[in-house]
Amino acid sequence: MSRALRAELRRTNFSGREVTLAEGGLVVLGATALAARTRRASDVALLAGIGALGLVDDLWEPHQRRAGTPVSKGLRGHLGALRRGRLTTGAAKALGIPLLALAAAAAAPRPRGGAMVVADAALIAGCANLANLLDLRPGRALKAVLPAALLLASAPAASASGLSPSGSSPAGLSASEAAAREDSGRRLALAAAVPAALALPADLRERGMLGDAGANVLGAAVGTAVSRRLPAGARLSVLAVVVALTLASERVSFSAVIDDTPALRALDRLGRRRDPAAKER
Repeated sequence: MSRALRAELRRTNFSGREVTLAEGGLVVLGATALAARTRRASDVALLAGIGALGLVDDLWEPHQRRAGTPVSKGLRGHLGALRRGRLTTGAAKALGIPLLALAAAAAAPRPRGGAMVVADAALIAGCANLANLLDLRPGRALKAVLPAALLLASAPAASASGLSPSGSSPAGLSASEAAAREDSGRRLALAAAVPAALALPADLRERGMLGDAGANVLGAAVGTAVSRRLPAGARLSVLAVVVALTLASERVSFSAVIDDTPALRALDRLGRRRDPAAKER
């Protein structure tokens, strides 16, 4: 890696330590490569596209700050800038990620009519955004992504049992479609779990960070796995939780809530470097 590229990827984290965004770039590459195992171009395009949007946001925002350009924060801030006629990199993500999610949801095996396509797309985009909202402390987003991804990768198939005499699942999929949907969901869960597990040590030691690119991609991979492996009712329940947390983040600091909750605080700091002098936000 050239000196110029290393400098471009260098960041200072919440505790004042120098970290690199190369971790996030490697996570995007790993997750996208593993997503190719689903043999669905839409899954690869989903993660590659989200990773590209996140990387542009990661790299362009510091240039805006140095140029003195106002930088919008949060979904409300980016959409507000868009209403004023200014397209921020965050607004590009806010528009691009849902479109990529919709394409991936529409391309997945589904019953004729696809009533759940929009809900699945919202779930994918919401999980991508939520993982990024959690990525404010070392290891925090990875501690959320990794258990969920491992559970989704290892859980028994929900649609393999309960096929009707006609060979269709309760969701209206044929046996082969249900198997394809389950298999792609399991592979996408692994596409999140493997890079997350490999990134966790460096993230906890504050040598690297996911950035928007890495966090968004891992969240999208988990969200897509949820949309493929869970029945409709469970997916809608997960979507409701994701939406509630996203709306809450506009008014409440996740870091403050975690620090004020002993169990969450202990989990959040598990494995992290000790730094009593670090000022928690």
